[in-house]
Amino acid sequence: MKSQNLRYIPQVDQLRFLAALLVFAFHFFHSYKGGWAPLPQYPWFGIVSEGHTGVSLFFVLSGFIFMVIATQGEGIAYRSFLRNRLLRIAPLFLAVFLLAIAIHRDRFVATDLLYVFVTNIGDPPTSWHFVTGPAWSISVEFTFYLVFPFLAEFTRRLGAAYLLKLLALMLVVKLGAYFASENSKLMLYSTLVGRFDQFLIGMLAGLLFVLRSAWLELRGRLICLVGVVLTVVAVGLQARHASYFLPEQKQPFWILWGTIEALCWALVIVGFTGGRMSFGARADRFLAQGGTWSFSIYMWHALIIFIALQLFGSIGGVGPAALVLNFVLVLAATLAFAWLSFTVIEQPFLSLRGRYVEPAGKN
Repeated sequence: MKSQNLRYIPQVDQLRFLAALLVFAFHFFHSYKGGWAPLPQYPWFGIVSEGHTGVSLFFVLSGFIFMVIATQGEGIAYRSFLRNRLLRIAPLFLAVFLLAIAIHRDRFVATDLLYVFVTNIGDPPTSWHFVTGPAWSISVEFTFYLVFPFLAEFTRRLGAAYLLKLLALMLVVKLGAYFASENSKLMLYSTLVGRFDQFLIGMLAGLLFVLRSAWLELRGRLICLVGVVLTVVAVGLQARHASYFLPEQKQPFWILWGTIEALCWALVIVGFTGGRMSFGARADRFLAQGGTWSFSIYMWHALIIFIALQLFGSIGGVGPAALVLNFVLVLAATLAFAWLSFTVIEQPFLSLRGRYVEPAGKN
């Protein structure tokens, strides 16, 4: 998505589309076939059966792109930054939140409005039904936005070492939270405590992209390939030994999993962007356009999957061919609805955004 604060990097939008597709495939598969159960016997399929890894890609990408933007000037204008973030996220997020409380109007109480700020903890209306469930991650994302301008400023003054120290600090914090929490797996999965290191690793990847651009241009394709292989293998191991759907609420694997996952995706990001990967002009434009719609895809795909199942069930049966057919049809419907949502909800507010990077020499 084009910004007034940075030259356009189409590969970032393409990766956003990949993240949205992973989450779509994850929810589609379990809705139609997987039954929200672990599949340790198919670790090679983990990138789909544990496709929630697409959320991690979104988080790492956020840290990456904002750190790249922050290097373009001498600082971030805090109020302007938050205004841009609200214009980017709030309209669609509030639309989904209003849908959630409308669906469950008889359960709703006035204090549930406070869950607008924390849809990732407690018992928020958006988590009462699969249709609006994806909204949980937006609260994690926005909490990161609240502190990012400070993180960027401290990194500008102290260098990458500051982020590395924060990562070390967070490891100890996560360890303590793991022992203290009764459901540590869910805590590490759905809160900033469990996800903060993913944003930090994204910021480190952004610094690498800016400071080693010539080096990445020569080696980016290889780095991306290595990152893809490591990601698929790592998610496969997670599917085999520590699936999110296992009944155990405390899995030590998850203390480090978010960090490992983020490091793998960071390799993909710096390799793909730094190596200026391309699939051809038409494919690049299509993938970038999908990235432009990625927020709407992410927020609405569960609604479309649910409607399709209610209206048609699994067209053609339950075999592999039918699964592929339904995937194509539901994905096409999701993309069409995402385009509509982007056009009428997101785009008008996006046109109101402005610059928030303070130019060099201002201070």
